[in-house]
Amino acid sequence: MYSFTHRASAAVGAVLMAAALVITDGGAAHAQSASAVRIMPLGDSITDGHNVPGGYRVALWQKFDEDGTAVDFVGSAANGPSTLGDRNHEGHSGWRIDQIDANAVRWMRASAPRTVLLHVGTNDIRQSYDVANAPARLSGLIDKILQVNPDVELFVAQLIPEADPTFEARILAYNAALPGIVQQKAQAGFHVRLVDMHSALTTADLADGVHPSASGYAKMAAAWHSALRAAPLALTPSPEPQVDVPGRLGTSNSSRCLDVTGYVTAPGTPLILWNCHTAGNQRFTRSATAELRVFGNRCLEPSGTSLLTALCTGSDNQKWVFRVDGRIVGTASGLCMTPAGGGTANHTPIKLVDCSTAPAQRWVVR
Repeated sequence: MYSFTHRASAAVGAVLMAAALVITDGGAAHAQSASAVRIMPLGDSITDGHNVPGGYRVALWQKFDEDGTAVDFVGSAANGPSTLGDRNHEGHSGWRIDQIDANAVRWMRASAPRTVLLHVGTNDIRQSYDVANAPARLSGLIDKILQVNPDVELFVAQLIPEADPTFEARILAYNAALPGIVQQKAQAGFHVRLVDMHSALTTADLADGVHPSASGYAKMAAAWHSALRAAPLALTPSPEPQVDVPGRLGTSNSSRCLDVTGYVTAPGTPLILWNCHTAGNQRFTRSATAELRVFGNRCLEPSGTSLLTALCTGSDNQKWVFRVDGRIVGTASGLCMTPAGGGTANHTPIKLVDCSTAPAQRWVVR
């Protein structure tokens, strides 16, 4: 595995800063406990498990079980045998990079993975789909994943070998472009690593010349496992607060707190920054369905770029994801909860804006 130096120390600090404040979507994909690491297996039929239901995910799950590492495989698809403790994934048979790219933002927002295992490109090559630009498409896909969560631990695999010499030559050319792509992302400060999956298998490990046999999938699992064990943050769960425990939220660059203006309980009341106190209009509660509630039955909801209270409806527009660095992201919008202009004064309205590294977007429990 190639590994490039990046912001490990900063990421550790972010984990500590957000230790009580990382909220994720409370959907079915997150059935595991809060101590489990959310891992998204992402790719095509090799991730899905063609020929061997569950593919590499079966042996990888068993390795984590032997380690005593609690993991939560996440994704909109599910399959695999009874020996696979968690069957969720995002492996889509026959899909190319562009098709994965078209859905990546939605999947990332819905599942909020801590770690992503990406093995994709085989169908671009086998379908002769603009093969020369496949690495560029992969780079764009990586950028989309990082746009949704810049703190995600992303492992990018070089493609496994193929028996057909024509396709294998294309795979070798594609794989040769990946180290530079990954290094570029890592040097920009992202947690992206390359996994040499091509060397992990030989054509003898293929069931049909394309997809691994059971022993081949076991070798893939060993390669993923080794890569993850070498990157401790990838197996460090995003710490989550308890459900239904109210608390105050403040920005890391101020001493003020999120506040419902004037203690007005009527729906449509704006959210602002205000001096911290103990009254109910600063007591926000994470619900089991990823809402932020106040006054019991009011939920925070965007209205344009503003943040208002509303009657709770359970809609995605009222659901939030708390990132490991403290940013609060709307599940539906992908925008971050931010004091207007990065302000810190009393009465500063709370807006929904593009996520960035600005300190005003880092929220902490007070």
